[in-house]
Amino acid sequence: MKLITLDFETYYDKKYSLSKLTTEEYIRHPDFEVIGVCVKEKSAISRFFSGTKEKTKAFLQEFDWDNSLVVAHNAMFDMAILSWVFDIKPKRVADTLSMSRAIHSIEVGGSLKALAEYYKLGEKGTEVINALGKRRIDFTDEELARYAEYCINDVELTEKLFGVLLPKLSVLELKLIDLTIKMFSEPVLELDVDVLEAHLQGVQKKKQDLMAKIEADKKVIMSNPKFAELLKSYGVVPPTKISPTTGKETYAFAKSDEDFRALLDHENEEVQALVAARLGVKSTIEETRTERFINIAMRGTLPIPLRYYAAHTGRWGGDDKVNMQNLPRTSALKDAICAPFGYRMIDCDSSQIEARTLAWLAEQTDLVDAFDKGEDVYKIMASSIYGKPVEKITKDERFVGKTTILGAGYGMGAKKFQAQLKNFGVELDEDECQRIITVYRQQYPWIPMLWRSANDALEAMMEDCTSSLGKFGVLDVQGFKGIKLPNGLYIQYPELRKDTNVDGKEEIVYSSRRGKTLIPTRIYGGKVIENVCQALARIVIGEQMLEIAKRYKVVMTVHDAVACIVPKEEEEEARAFVEKTMRMRPAWAQELPLDCESGVGKSYGDCK
Repeated sequence: MKLITLDFETYYDKKYSLSKLTTEEYIRHPDFEVIGVCVKEKSAISRFFSGTKEKTKAFLQEFDWDNSLVVAHNAMFDMAILSWVFDIKPKRVADTLSMSRAIHSIEVGGSLKALAEYYKLGEKGTEVINALGKRRIDFTDEELARYAEYCINDVELTEKLFGVLLPKLSVLELKLIDLTIKMFSEPVLELDVDVLEAHLQGVQKKKQDLMAKIEADKKVIMSNPKFAELLKSYGVVPPTKISPTTGKETYAFAKSDEDFRALLDHENEEVQALVAARLGVKSTIEETRTERFINIAMRGTLPIPLRYYAAHTGRWGGDDKVNMQNLPRTSALKDAICAPFGYRMIDCDSSQIEARTLAWLAEQTDLVDAFDKGEDVYKIMASSIYGKPVEKITKDERFVGKTTILGAGYGMGAKKFQAQLKNFGVELDEDECQRIITVYRQQYPWIPMLWRSANDALEAMMEDCTSSLGKFGVLDVQGFKGIKLPNGLYIQYPELRKDTNVDGKEEIVYSSRRGKTLIPTRIYGGKVIENVCQALARIVIGEQMLEIAKRYKVVMTVHDAVACIVPKEEEEEARAFVEKTMRMRPAWAQELPLDCESGVGKSYGDCK
């Protein structure tokens, strides 16, 4: 396969730029214009071209895209231009930005400039600054020549960077990058405007009605205790924090409190509205996202923007201000996302994959066997909790068993478990919650042993020593590098160290990035195991997704689910294939019992 490195330079001004618009809005905007493009085939000189859209397309058609791997830095942008503007779809895509996310932690930024400096590849230019507000015809020959040199330099830096990063990534991960970029650059899903407009009216009416009630008593919104009670009435446990001034627990209702801001994306639109009112935000997330979807529908099909390796566990994240990873379960937005004519959408969710991975990694064989045999592990857990036969377990008791299996596996304490149950409308006192946690740990003792082993691993990493963790041959603790995963990548804990918290207790922390700020983040055995299980589950899902993609177009992935489109006449055959694939055990985990549930329909919402 040929290697091509690509970079587009495009028009921008103070109001029309990628800092003001999403990538989708920017490229599909009437003001969009390609100033120039540089294309470099391996072992050939870089070629820069600037001309009309028609002439630029003719220039691009000189290259063999059908048999090439095309490399770009922030390929979501360049590949969308190549596809949407010039109708060119390369065989394979590689993105040095995505590659660097998987390989590096906080020590290197994601920009081409930062990476080029880190690897001593050369210096990125600044000529783009001089292009502000200039259309192609506004450039003098001298100015365009300087811009060409700038663009050529970017391409050559990108090609060098790709060469440095390539040996650090497996073929599987490279294929996942390709698939992720193409979910955005080669979109096929359609949006139903009628559904979206009806939903928007409903959301706005609910918000207006709620705001009218709130206006009558603003004290409720601004009083911490009263606002906390209001949240509780919606089944929401108010977030708390330790006050830096008093050292005591207080409500976390400030604009800077992430747990509170996360409620802006709560699946209940009324909770969104309440939090928006407290924060002084005019529109709710559901309202702005619906408006954004309507605008996208006016411009074309729905690109799915996902950040490859958004979390240090390797999971995908939302991007381009359209967080497809966090659509509420019951949102009408799902009903508006439709397969193209003649196709159906299949959404397949891997069942309890983290709980299964945890049991397998801890070598808790009785729980692994129960999963493998298709037994109701929630009822089995409830049977131990309530001391009665499995067949006599009630629906409510099974729910407690389910919450225990899915929640207690990472060292959760009684208070947090109590709050989690309360979120689902189940109220138990703290002593009963502690008893349930104790029953879980006694029932499955190999899981707490795994937490302790993870604590030992943290100590080893701080000393730059190796250590074992979990089932033999799966993970490799390699000192400062972190925990090596089966895909060759690492879970990293940068600047791992011991620190003293506000209570005067010693704890282990690492540095994580929030924007441009590094913040100390507490880490402990149970949290390490949560990170590891999420990372392993993500690798499993990634392998399955690539297998599905060999036959059908994968259009998105959300957490532990994969969605694809299939011809309508193949609906049942395709669904069987997807389910079989999602039960496929990876070569490195042949004893890991996997299962799944799928839905099929014209829209994403039909796949419930």
